[in-house]
Amino acid sequence: MSEPPQPALVNAPAPAPSAPDWAFLLAHPAHGVALGFGSGLLRPAPGTWGTLAGWAAFVVLDRWLAPAAWLVVLPLTFVLGALCAQRTGADLGRADHGAIVIDEILAIWVVLLLLPPTLLAQALGVLAFRAFDIVKPPPIGFIDRRFKNGFGVMTDDLVAAFYALLAAAVLVRVLG
Repeated sequence: MSEPPQPALVNAPAPAPSAPDWAFLLAHPAHGVALGFGSGLLRPAPGTWGTLAGWAAFVVLDRWLAPAAWLVVLPLTFVLGALCAQRTGADLGRADHGAIVIDEILAIWVVLLLLPPTLLAQALGVLAFRAFDIVKPPPIGFIDRRFKNGFGVMTDDLVAAFYALLAAAVLVRVLG
């Protein structure tokens, strides 16, 4: 015997979109931040678009921020990014949805802040960061699999940033 159909809930939440769009981005301020103010909506490779948006934002912000100011901006961005990624991931039904790119933005800021301010150094830093973020060598992959929340979303990319900086340091040491 089958059960009779249940009436639809009047205030039921809308199903999460499989691919967020501009309406989703504008639906909550956390979505705008987590989706990199739209850069995470670009396809293909939203993480790369988020990284490039982060690079562009760094170039603009670095003209106005002293190194000491970056020491305030980076931790604040980590906390804000974790909170926004947590909310947006929950709303999308996937903690680390590909459209969430605030983690790439913060991580590339760390890389660029610690590299020489030349176009070549910055481009190599971006490429190294993207490579480590995509390949996810240990412990990046472990963090990505284990921590399915805003903290994990932000942290695995910071470890990828560390690897990119380590690779840059080794390259400088080897090439003199």
